Amino acid sequence: MRALVYQGPNSIVWQEVPDPRILKPTDAIVKIATTTICGTDLHILKGDVPAVQPGRILGHEGVGVVTEVGEAVTEIAVGDRVIVSCISACGKCSYCLEGMYSHCLADEGASGIGWILGHLIDGTQAEYVRVPFAETSLHKLPEGVVPEEAAMISDILPTGHEIGIRYGAVKPGDVVAVIGAGPVGLAAMTTAALYGPSRVIAIDLDANRVEQAKRFGASDGIVSSDADWKEQVIALTDGLGVDVAIEAVGVPATWDMTLAIVRPGGHVANVGVHGKPVTFPLEKAWIQNLTITTGLVNTDTSRMLIKLLAQGKIDVAGFISHRFALDDILSAYDTFGRAAETKALKVILTA
Repeated sequence: MRALVYQGPNSIVWQEVPDPRILKPTDAIVKIATTTICGTDLHILKGDVPAVQPGRILGHEGVGVVTEVGEAVTEIAVGDRVIVSCISACGKCSYCLEGMYSHCLADEGASGIGWILGHLIDGTQAEYVRVPFAETSLHKLPEGVVPEEAAMISDILPTGHEIGIRYGAVKPGDVVAVIGAGPVGLAAMTTAALYGPSRVIAIDLDANRVEQAKRFGASDGIVSSDADWKEQVIALTDGLGVDVAIEAVGVPATWDMTLAIVRPGGHVANVGVHGKPVTFPLEKAWIQNLTITTGLVNTDTSRMLIKLLAQGKIDVAGFISHRFALDDILSAYDTFGRAAETKALKVILTA
């Protein structure tokens, strides 16, 4: 088959590789119909995720058709159309039983890390992928749901919802600021509406993304290159600061921004993947009664989000900005990597 193979920092190649095969009784093989590129893939490409070794097939999102299952798989069958979860979970270890699937202890790649596809084992940016723990790591695609929209359930929608909105403890009437209007930040804005905040403020360097964020649930937008960006935010909060500040970029500057605008007693929810250290001025912040959360998505809300998508209760079509054939994946990476120029959100790759 053909697959996108990581060669080391700033180097990927689309090439022929051996087809995946069943290695364990709980595996399934999925023929990829639709996949996409995540901001985490760009972090990998930059060398920010050293656990990803040269030779790894990238990608952890996708929709496809099951072509083979292991002998222990009974709930998923050959021919099923499925959504591939970005988190692979055995469903039986102590962390899985607590719903912390991102810390699955099963020995697949490395114990304690549920994100393994395109990270510790070969991923979905390929014609076929081996999915471990198929019954707990695949979701059947409901009738009537478009595969390219279903791909948003693989990662960005549960990530924005769980790590941004749920960990941020968003509640009715809250003022929420999302720093970073990329796909995951927009997913946080979209799912914030489920909890009734009074304002959702989109903050980004890119004026186009700030404007586009209003299609995804943002009530207000602020361009962070404005000298008075902080004052603009505070003015929307009766001078108190935001109740919930969500960091959805993964760089020191945006982390600092969350601390600058959150009110005493507020929540800071870090969603971004950080490749460099950040500072936390505890000598100032100890008195602020802040709650700060971090996390890798557990995908424990994926089934709920699939139901909402199937019933038309959430709209994800707007996330898709570009479409490519899977064979054109290098062009897709170029487009996605220059999002400020190309206005890319999610690029869809179709086999």
